[in-house]
Amino acid sequence: MRVIAIGSRVFITSFQLAGVEGIKVESPNEALEQINHLGLANDVGLILLSDDIGKEIRISLTNLRSRKPIPLIFELPSPGSSKENVDYRALLKQILGV
Repeated sequence: MRVIAIGSRVFITSFQLAGVEGIKVESPNEALEQINHLGLANDVGLILLSDDIGKEIRISLTNLRSRKPIPLIFELPSPGSSKENVDYRALLKQILGV
C-alpha cells in the first residue's frame, strides 16, 4: 500500500525525504479532487494531509471517511503552524506503527 502526502511544497518535501510520495496542491478544492482521485486507487492505504488545507474541507473529508475507510486520511500540522517543532519523521513512524 502506498502512502501519499498532500499539501504545500514544504509539507510534501518533508515526507519525500522519508520516501513518501507527495502531491503539491494550491487550494483545498484541489486537495479534495486529488483525495477523491486517490480514493479510487486500490493501492493507496494512507493519505497525509496538511491541516491548513484540511480545515477548509473537513466536512467533505468526514463524508469520505464514513463512506470509504481506506485510504485512511490523517491531517498533520503544516509547516509554520502554531504547533512547535513538528517532527514529520516521528509522526510518520507513529502512524505506521514502526
